[in-house]
Amino acid sequence: MRADVEARLTPELASVVSGARRRAHRDGDHQIDTAHLLHSLLETDPEVRAAFDGPQLARVLGYLVQRSIGYGLRWQGTVEDSGAVPVVREREVTGWSPPAVTAMASALERAERRGEPLAGGLDLLAALAADRECRAVDVLERAGVDARSLAGRLSSTSRSV
Repeated sequence: MRADVEARLTPELASVVSGARRRAHRDGDHQIDTAHLLHSLLETDPEVRAAFDGPQLARVLGYLVQRSIGYGLRWQGTVEDSGAVPVVREREVTGWSPPAVTAMASALERAERRGEPLAGGLDLLAALAADRECRAVDVLERAGVDARSLAGRLSSTSRSV
């Protein structure tokens, strides 16, 4: 991400981005995708973990671990492009999938609407859950989470679930 965008993230969300970058590199992926962001969010942010009940959280984390040890091979070497939102050329960022860039921009916009100068983990989770075609939603739904309901719940709250 560009430095001006990273300056608008809470320290916790900046840590999520760093974790997603490391995970993508370790997985041999050329881009940070929305599943990398979701995995790092769940590992790093207690507010995001609280958005799920215990069994849901365990299933999502289990699914993400499976992805990192082999499930993701079907995605490896491909560009995540959900098609849900048209890719805006000026938003293209080297090393990020188009849906990941869009999710981060949406998280920043959500924080701005609340009057917050910095975007946090719940802002990013809401943005991820709202893109019905991204890899993060694929992971959530395969783990039994209703992403549409999660997105609605997050959009109706200001800061907590």
